[in-house]
Amino acid sequence: MAEKILIVEDEDTLRESLTRVFEREGYEVVPVSSAEPAMELFEESSFDLILTDIILPGMTGIELVKRVKEAAPEQPCIVMTAYASLETAVETLRAGAYDYIVKPIIHEEIKQTVRNALKLRALQEENARLREEVAGYYDTQHLIGVHPAIVAVLERIRKVAEARSPVLIIGEVGTGKKLVARMIHEAGSRIGLPFMEVHCEALSSSEQEETLFGGRGNPGPGGEAHARGVFEKARGGTVYLNRVEALDPHVQQRLLSTLSDGRIRRSAGEAITAPLEALIVSGTERDLGPAVANGRFLDPLYQRLRIAELNLPPLRERGGDIEGLTDFFLARYNRAFGKAVKGLAPEAWMRLKPYDWPGNVLELRNLLERAVLLTRSDWLQTADFPPLS
Repeated sequence: MAEKILIVEDEDTLRESLTRVFEREGYEVVPVSSAEPAMELFEESSFDLILTDIILPGMTGIELVKRVKEAAPEQPCIVMTAYASLETAVETLRAGAYDYIVKPIIHEEIKQTVRNALKLRALQEENARLREEVAGYYDTQHLIGVHPAIVAVLERIRKVAEARSPVLIIGEVGTGKKLVARMIHEAGSRIGLPFMEVHCEALSSSEQEETLFGGRGNPGPGGEAHARGVFEKARGGTVYLNRVEALDPHVQQRLLSTLSDGRIRRSAGEAITAPLEALIVSGTERDLGPAVANGRFLDPLYQRLRIAELNLPPLRERGGDIEGLTDFFLARYNRAFGKAVKGLAPEAWMRLKPYDWPGNVLELRNLLERAVLLTRSDWLQTADFPPLS
């Protein structure tokens, strides 16, 4: 389908000329002579691009762009003007126009500007589509299970997603803490913003501090005097602190201060601060109560991090969920490997069901990925699985 352009120009000769130029380029063109009918057409139909003069009878082109952008912020608009000045350029761009063209119009110049604006619109639509796909991937449907604790987590994900309060996720290794953190991130308005994970246990105290809060950058030409940490880099997104119990006591104190006053200091005691805009989601494999009791974890920080607390049960307590999880992973790896495995043979089920699953859902996923990849049968057999101890 041809891309559709609305041209708003009161000069008959120019309006007709532009109409012919863009129709020859394969666009569908709707020409009008003033902003009022253009606004009516915009409200009744959709256009890939609006091309408007500034000086029009009645409503100006700048006013038209402002009204259009208020209704549809993603709508690309290009403004034409006979009065080139810095003030005109600033006013045009502040109104939300993609660009402006100075009269007399050069056809090749305006055609290229239109192509660029439409290309940007296509990229924005593609990004929106990809964000929807990502949201679908991390949709709550992918936390499979009917166990009451899983149902409770599903019910709370969207409730905590739009809040700015810290979230603490508790669960053994492999229970899906990072998945839940991503689901929280993607369930609300943070979709499309950065999701940044920090493996606290893998970092030394100084590395933890620099990773989270920033530190000295490259003071040379073109360099930053200070390097930003993930709390700044995430902007309005999410920072996931994996194994938060491994934070050094000094770093815990700095994190508590940051959460308390909502400001980030790149160096301890530094006067210059940046606002904390990211959602902080923490993950731990065990209840932090004992660590608080023996002084290894700050109680005030623990209380701040657990304003919203989600508990993920181990798979051994979710016997009724194993079949649903198995069906989900079989479908995923059938698609990935171009297979058509129908399920598990009865003797294979007999072997898997009583297993204790120390690696939880992650272990089940890895076993099924390997089995689907290697099997030569329509049904997974006992031999398709490694020994389970």
